[in-house]
Amino acid sequence: MKRVSIIGGGIIGLCSAYYLAKEGYEVTIFDQSPMDDGCSYGNAGMIVPSHIIPLAQPGMIAQGMKWMFDSQSPFYVKPRLDANLIKWGLQFYKHANEKHVEKAMPALRDLSLLSKELYQDFARENNSFFYEEKGLLMLYKTDKVAHEMFHEAREAEKLGLQVDYLSAAAIAKLENGTKTDVLGGIHYKGDAHLYPQKFMQFIKEELKRLKVEIHSGTTVQDFVFDHHKITKVVTDKGTFATDEVVLAAGSWSPSLAKKLGVSVSILPGKGYSFTLKDKNHKPSIPSILCEGKVAVTPMNNDIRFGGTMEITHTGDTKINKNRLQGIINSINEFYPEMQVEMPENKDTWFGFRPCTPSGMPIIARAKKVVNLTFATGHAMMGLSLAPATGKIITEIISGKTPSVDTKMFQL
Repeated sequence: MKRVSIIGGGIIGLCSAYYLAKEGYEVTIFDQSPMDDGCSYGNAGMIVPSHIIPLAQPGMIAQGMKWMFDSQSPFYVKPRLDANLIKWGLQFYKHANEKHVEKAMPALRDLSLLSKELYQDFARENNSFFYEEKGLLMLYKTDKVAHEMFHEAREAEKLGLQVDYLSAAAIAKLENGTKTDVLGGIHYKGDAHLYPQKFMQFIKEELKRLKVEIHSGTTVQDFVFDHHKITKVVTDKGTFATDEVVLAAGSWSPSLAKKLGVSVSILPGKGYSFTLKDKNHKPSIPSILCEGKVAVTPMNNDIRFGGTMEITHTGDTKINKNRLQGIINSINEFYPEMQVEMPENKDTWFGFRPCTPSGMPIIARAKKVVNLTFATGHAMMGLSLAPATGKIITEIISGKTPSVDTKMFQL
């Protein structure tokens, strides 16, 4: 029975562990954190086949330059002299074109649809995590953004996704009671959502049942090699023999990859969220408030708001009130009767999404290290793409043909 070591206990690592254990592998997870508060816990909980356009896209450079001078903007790059940032920025520029987007869209669609199917399987088994299929509303207030959303929706329709084009009146009818100040919206009917913390609890219980060994609060310090093969994982809690390694450490992947002699270009995109508990009057369908890029997700009796993408570094642990204020401004502009206020620091979550310069996740075998597989770089799509990633990682390690074409997910 092959031993697989997974570095990273976020949702990508846990889903990889689940499918590997189901396949009969002896699986061990290592994570430096207590595994109770990463990106997988505070995100918007959306499963979004509609998100077929990568972050690296035409117009993003120009838009990003405008946003750079606004500390409340949806996308912000912290200006600094940093070799990794310069390298990442040049690669991003190289990928931000129509040709890249055309190749990326069907790949992201296929990965997303596979993930949704696997979430449906989980929910049939035990829907303790409130999985629902209500779709996603892309709400907009201006003609300019309406034009952009229509273009994206037409591309989605070409790829077989179900789309409705809604007026402000149609949205009011759908939302049934929540006043929404919009020009209109796009309803992606095939999207779904869940409560992230509840899903993490569910998947951990499944891993316990499958006898997966979890070492939280454990830092991976190094690796022992025999030629081009990893034989041991060295941690601050001991050394562990292994036959395969899966690197699923999110924004911390580059520093670990460096120890393995592999270069990975990922920068952390810091985002924030906060959750209002027991809200009787709230939107019933998950939404993106397009002008502010704010995610709004009903989660059982609660509602979660999240947003902003600040390209920074993992040591940036300060809560930036300006970034939060940008989210709050958007909420109150779109939902004038909600009157959301600045949450206290203790009620504010932030996390680092691992962003590649191509805007595509990395789900691939390493070229130089024969028993190393990457499962990282999912940016805002970690939860949405986790089950599919875990299944494909298992297929790669087992020598099977992956369920979807992975050509666009190479290192």
